[in-house]
Amino acid sequence: MGRPLIESVPNISEGRRPGVIREIAEAAVGAGCWLVDVASDADHNRSVITLVGTSRGLPPGLVRLCEAAVERIDLRTHQGAHPRMGAVDVVPLVPLGDATMQECVELSRALGQEIAARLDVPVILYEESASAPHRRNLAAVRKGQFERLGERLATPEWAPDYGPPAPHPSAGAVAVGARETLVAFNVNLRTDDLKIAQRIAVAVRGSGGGLRYVKALGVPLEERGEVQVSMNLTNVRKTPIHRVLEMVEREAERLGVAVSDCEIVGKVPRFALYDTAAATLRLRGFGAGAVLEECVEGAVNEDRGE
Repeated sequence: MGRPLIESVPNISEGRRPGVIREIAEAAVGAGCWLVDVASDADHNRSVITLVGTSRGLPPGLVRLCEAAVERIDLRTHQGAHPRMGAVDVVPLVPLGDATMQECVELSRALGQEIAARLDVPVILYEESASAPHRRNLAAVRKGQFERLGERLATPEWAPDYGPPAPHPSAGAVAVGARETLVAFNVNLRTDDLKIAQRIAVAVRGSGGGLRYVKALGVPLEERGEVQVSMNLTNVRKTPIHRVLEMVEREAERLGVAVSDCEIVGKVPRFALYDTAAATLRLRGFGAGAVLEECVEGAVNEDRGE
C-alpha cells in the first residue's frame, strides 16, 4: 500500500438502531472517502465505523458523519455499557501507506476546528495531537463521561481545544487525534459476574501492571447473559493478540471461569493475524511470503508497475 491514504475509525454512541447507524455511516461517503466497515454492539450501544480516504477527501466526510450523528443521537437518553462523552465519542486518524503521522496530526487539528465551528461541539485533541501530556490518553479525556462533562470542561486542565467551553446539550464533546493502528479485541466469558471481568481487566491492562500496550475494562453483555473483557491493543507488534488472549485465559481459569469466544471490532492489520497464526500453530519463519493471496497480489502489482 504505497499511496498516502488515511484511516479513520469514528466511534458513535449508537448501537441499537440499524437505520440510524447506516444513515450516519453513509453520510461520510464521498469523493476520496470510502466506507470500509460498520461494527455495532447493542450492549455497548456503540458503533465503530471504519473509513479510508485521501487527505483531501476524508476530512469533509468526517464532518458530514459528525453532522449526521449530532442530529440523530441524544446522550441525555443514551444508556450502554461502554464509556462515552459524545454522540461522536472519538475520531482517530491513522496513517496508511506513505501517509505520515505528522500529516495526520495536522489534519486532526484542522478537523477539530471545523467540527467545533460547524456543530458547536467542544473538541479535545488526544494521542499524538494532544495539546498537553495529560490529554494523550483517551480514558483520561473521557473520565466522568457525558454526565460529568460540564464540570470537567469548566476546569483549566480540561478546557476544550476548540469550540464552546460547555458541552453540547445532547451531543456532549468529541475527542479528535492522530494515533497508530489500534486493534479492538474483546474476550467473552461464560459467566454473568461482572466483578470477574473487571478483575481480569485490571490484571491484563498496562495501567494495572499487566501488558503495556493493553487498555481494558469489564462490561456486561446482558443479551448473552455473559460478561466481557473489552480491550484496545495499542501496539500489536509489541503486544500481539495471542499473548493477550493467553493472559486473559490464564486469569479466567484462576477465577474459575472459561472463555466463551472472542471478537475483533472493526478491522485488523494482516501482520497481526500472521503473528497470531505463527504463534498458535508454532510455525517457524511464517509471514506474508507464505500466504498465497499475498504472493499473487505482489506479482500482479509488480506486473502493473505499482
